[in-house]
Amino acid sequence: MAIERYNPRAAETRWQKAWTDAKLFETQDGAEGEKYYVLEMFPYPSGRIHIGHVRNYAMGDVVARYKRAKGFNVLHPMGWDAFGMPAENAAMQNKVHPRDWTYANIAAMREQLKSMGLSLDWSREFATCDVDYYHRQQILFLDLLKNGLAYRRKSKVNWDPVDQTVLANEQVIDGRGWRSGALVEQRELTQWFFRITQFADELLTALDHLPGWPEKVRIMQKNWIGRSEGLLVRWALADNERRATAQATGEGVGREVEVFTTRPDTLFGASFIAVAADHPLARAAAATDPRLADFISEIRRSGTSTEAIETAEKKGYDTGLRAVHPLDPQWTVPVYVANFVLMDYGTGAIFGCPAHDQRDLDFARAYQLPVQPVVLPTGSDAACFSIANEAYTGEGTLFNSQFLDGLTPAEGFNKVAEMLETGNLSNRPQAERKVNFRLRDWGISRQRYWGCPIPVLHCETCGVVPEASENLPVKLPDDIDFDKPGNPLDRHPTWRNATCPECGGKALRETDTMDTFVDSSWYFARFTAPHAAEPTVPAVANAWLPVDQYIGGVEHAILHLLYSRFFTRAMSVCGHVNLDEPFKGLFTQGMVVHETYRDNGEWVSPNDVVVEEKDGTRSARRLSTGAPIEIGSIEKMSKSKKNVVDPDDIIGSYGADTARWFMLSDSPPDRDVIWTESGVEGAHRFVQRLWRVVNEGAERLNSVAAEESDDESAAKQLRKAAHRAIAGVSDDIERLAFNKAVARLYELVNTLSASISAEKMSAPAATREALAILVQLVAPMMPHLAEECWVVLGGKGLVASQGWPVYDATLLTDDELVLPVQVNGKKRGDVSVAATATKEEIERATLALPVVQELLAGGQPKRVVVVPGRIINVVV
Repeated sequence: MAIERYNPRAAETRWQKAWTDAKLFETQDGAEGEKYYVLEMFPYPSGRIHIGHVRNYAMGDVVARYKRAKGFNVLHPMGWDAFGMPAENAAMQNKVHPRDWTYANIAAMREQLKSMGLSLDWSREFATCDVDYYHRQQILFLDLLKNGLAYRRKSKVNWDPVDQTVLANEQVIDGRGWRSGALVEQRELTQWFFRITQFADELLTALDHLPGWPEKVRIMQKNWIGRSEGLLVRWALADNERRATAQATGEGVGREVEVFTTRPDTLFGASFIAVAADHPLARAAAATDPRLADFISEIRRSGTSTEAIETAEKKGYDTGLRAVHPLDPQWTVPVYVANFVLMDYGTGAIFGCPAHDQRDLDFARAYQLPVQPVVLPTGSDAACFSIANEAYTGEGTLFNSQFLDGLTPAEGFNKVAEMLETGNLSNRPQAERKVNFRLRDWGISRQRYWGCPIPVLHCETCGVVPEASENLPVKLPDDIDFDKPGNPLDRHPTWRNATCPECGGKALRETDTMDTFVDSSWYFARFTAPHAAEPTVPAVANAWLPVDQYIGGVEHAILHLLYSRFFTRAMSVCGHVNLDEPFKGLFTQGMVVHETYRDNGEWVSPNDVVVEEKDGTRSARRLSTGAPIEIGSIEKMSKSKKNVVDPDDIIGSYGADTARWFMLSDSPPDRDVIWTESGVEGAHRFVQRLWRVVNEGAERLNSVAAEESDDESAAKQLRKAAHRAIAGVSDDIERLAFNKAVARLYELVNTLSASISAEKMSAPAATREALAILVQLVAPMMPHLAEECWVVLGGKGLVASQGWPVYDATLLTDDELVLPVQVNGKKRGDVSVAATATKEEIERATLALPVVQELLAGGQPKRVVVVPGRIINVVV
């Protein structure tokens, strides 16, 4: 009887409805079983899921289904990271309210995700733009404010004078606003901050206690936090006319400039001091020097990101001031204002040692400043060593450094620190040891409408006042317009007007909204009690958290994860949770990449391409025109290069299980996966093959007489294959090695196929057991197909509600070994021996082989070499 092909279109919607009707994936707090919280980073509702989403959520779903089958009480929720600029851009371009655009996109993407058959608890769904969610976020903000973890201060920002808004560093391109094209200015605005630096040391040291995190992510965070031990050195300013003039301006320039350095051992290589454009000394000097004021204005038009500063041409302006060397009062160096020095790192001033810092060297060469090497590489000749165009940053010994000569840099550090801390060279200490962090407090103010309103008021009498809790939530107004640039909340006719909760007088609302990173920094905690009146129910949150397995892209390895770690600690201080770390296990999956195609420079979508291969050479032509086109490099999928694949097309053509299987099988999950049509077709062929094997097996089993028993040897081999698959697939999923689990399932299907297609079914009972095991092992990866196969096999209930199969440990070891036999180094056959056979027993069995007897010709071997468990070599 011919077996009909598996029809995913009919099967998948049917089983999705069955799971929903049974409320199979709705999690109950405190239900039986150990808790397991698996979470994928929630998506931004752009309107369409992309193929990267398929990979990300398929991985999480395998873990969730597997853990559920293992008896865990699994929490696997979904939500939407829904605030942000794209919605406002859509409002301006399409004359639609950001709320309407966002919720329409959520509805579309929800249906797409449901079509993947994900075992999500949709009853806990929320969007961060829901009033219910940002109401609780406002409660958190006020709690942080009360505990000194939120505060206001002036800060330097990127300001777009046309759009009249603050831009993130990533939105400044070549010094211009990404949307308006206007030259960006650096302005000082009063901004809201979270005091993340309060936890800097803790956030750093705790990384060593997160074994479930990738090492590369921990290193990235350590570098971002950037703890450095150094010396705060005071350089006296030389008395000269320029300094006296600067002091007369009243800018508060003192008698010295403080410099934080991690390399005081290289002080004898100093050739200049450089200060930031916002340093008090720079401001004072600029007050009487118009050219310096213009230079500072030029610096302020550049980006504020570290990358922008590092890659920009090194520029400086000589203030005319001189600083006295702390180790030699007869030595002075010039003081520059430089574009590569940041006011918010260290003290906003550095000393330049060009020989041993590339940035300083580039600057020194540009301004003809001395370059004096003071660290001599091991084995180098001091008389010949010099610096050309590359700074020496390696180890060595100090030289050209007077009393430090011959010391190691570490010894030199301590020697200089001791001398300057004790004031040996002057009548007072000139330095102190200090720990510095690269990490800066988190500026959360955004001048835009579509974000969580900051719940504070500005009262002329009382100053900045937190909104009363009974007046929360502070809702965004619905009647808003985007006809003019800038923040629409600033020009709303009534929304800003409020009553001060302290004095009852008139007050104005804060119009800044929160950075969207705030929304995603605590959503994992809200999922534990998404309908609670408070941000969390502490007992419930403490029971579920930390997230056992968090899955998402490595592009979020720094900011999102660091902010989430801070926020968990802040929530703990405020009593909302009782833990420090939000994510116990972290997995960062690779990207989905695809070939690119071009037609005379124009990017072409894969949907309009036919790729052919002849004699090992690949070529492509355009479907719409038939014209030959160029096959380009394999790159990350992007709309700009049109090398994207629509998941709906794949699911519509092949089914969700095929898409899931391909994503899980093609490569290790932490590496990029190359999307190919042939790869998807291969996955679909396996879907059909598994369907045939199960159906053929069921047919043959139905035809076997009930009294027919298994051949013991055949049954044992089949059961070994099945039980080894249970053990292997279980271990692979635990380690998130999905591609290895897939390979084991291919092997089991091959074994079953051979057994089922044999002329006589020698082990029907073992075959029935192995088929059931196969379906249960496949279920987390291809859940719809598994349900169909479960019905074919006569399984009871839903396979999604079955327990995970348990392997028999006695079947994981071999009773018998098959060892290759060599005679004089050339393989001549194999010998079967008991796994427990002694060396003597193996030798006897080997020498009894007919092929060995023939080669010995009645004689005795010179020797027999037995490598236990591997090979036997007979020397004749």
